[in-house]
Amino acid sequence: MKKIIISFIGILAVSFCFTACEKDYLDTFPTDQVSSAAAVLTTDNALTALNGIHRALYVRYGSQGRGGIGAFNIHIDEAGEDHVFNRSNWTHSYRWRPNSEPDNAYNTANWSMFYQWIANANVLINGIDNASGEQADRDAIKGQALLYRAFCHFHLVRLWGDRYEPGGGNSQLGVPIKTDNSIDPIARNTVEEVYSQINKDLDDAIVLLNGYVRKNKSHFNVNVAKGLKARVALTQGKWAVAAQYAAEARVGYPLMDEATYANGFQVFSENNSEFMWASQIVEDQTDKWANYGAYISRNFSSSAIRGNPRSISNLLYDMISATDVRKTLWDPTGEHLNLPPGVSLLSSHKRFPYTNQKFIAVSNADSRVDVPLMRAAEMYLIEAEALARNNQDALAAQALYDMVVTRDSAYTLSSNTGQALIDEIMVQRRVELWGEGFRWYDLKRLNLPLDRTGSNQSSTYTNGIMQVPVGDNRWTWPIPQDEIDANPLIEQNPI
Repeated sequence: MKKIIISFIGILAVSFCFTACEKDYLDTFPTDQVSSAAAVLTTDNALTALNGIHRALYVRYGSQGRGGIGAFNIHIDEAGEDHVFNRSNWTHSYRWRPNSEPDNAYNTANWSMFYQWIANANVLINGIDNASGEQADRDAIKGQALLYRAFCHFHLVRLWGDRYEPGGGNSQLGVPIKTDNSIDPIARNTVEEVYSQINKDLDDAIVLLNGYVRKNKSHFNVNVAKGLKARVALTQGKWAVAAQYAAEARVGYPLMDEATYANGFQVFSENNSEFMWASQIVEDQTDKWANYGAYISRNFSSSAIRGNPRSISNLLYDMISATDVRKTLWDPTGEHLNLPPGVSLLSSHKRFPYTNQKFIAVSNADSRVDVPLMRAAEMYLIEAEALARNNQDALAAQALYDMVVTRDSAYTLSSNTGQALIDEIMVQRRVELWGEGFRWYDLKRLNLPLDRTGSNQSSTYTNGIMQVPVGDNRWTWPIPQDEIDANPLIEQNPI
């Protein structure tokens, strides 16, 4: 880990130059070189460092195609069957190259990015208890740092570790657990050990953040902590835990109505009741060519959007009810004649069938779109799926109804049971969370194959990656070659 850990300390120093929390209290630390000790000397210093982590979620990590968590979520979505390219640019993840190439730039950058955020969180977790200031501030800082550590380990183990097997021992190799910033090489922990650490951090954070009122939705609160707990439990097949925490997490976050939904996802997450956590890109700190909206919005004028606007699989689109407002978020003609007021396309924007207008940038010249990191709708879907898989069909159908009816007023309570109900829930999940970074993870956790055949997917643009069977080595990413070279204790995955 030595090579990577050394780079983490530089990221911590940079973090003091940024905050990503509120436009009216952006502070700049008076130096660009700050020690870990100084970061936790006072709670004010620690809050600045924490704001640096919030800000780091939309820093460019090398290429403009690697713009933090928003870009990462797009790439995870691209690797599934529901996200369709119309040209062959920016296809690394679409073609599963990070899944098979240990020297792939996206593979290496994502490994480094998540461990960088863990390292910065560790500085706060391990030093905040002795910082001068109010205990409530120490608790809030530590709780949020614990959530970042859990969040990052959760991504890492799902990518570079074999899938979690509910009910199994899960002794298969996961990733190294980092709870301090020692540069000594360490071996990979088992998948079970990584999940145990994730759950410990989540449980501790839930206690520390109870009652904490955050400044805005770029920060964590106890609801987001419970939402992350629900996500992890769903992946582990702990159905009762997943349902409980999903229901608790969404309290106070009513779903948006059809009219709000029809306007697409823009920069209004703070005032959208459904958004629980979002990366809000500050106007004077934006990287217009690397932003989330530079790759997934419909209207920004970038080469990626003009030439390769993202489409939904026609097979999934056809599953959406004609009375569902979400059907308006993709245009089967590609002409987009019903864009929200004030939104327009340029003549240079290519038109392709089934392109999305779910994500709308500020303008053709401003790529900002708030990155959706957790919404109440996801919590309803987690609860519904967990209840259905736990043989509680009536409760599952009700949870599903409570979400879907806000999108489709003609929807009626499902009479499906068993696998048919689970299948219905999973279709709703695919539609609702399109473009937000869930589908590939869902395929892996459920041990399902990739199947893009019979749809508007082009084998030319996917480079022939149309089907990947269960058990293929590419469901577990290879450890980056840089890490293999630097750490003699790291064992490579089968390639």
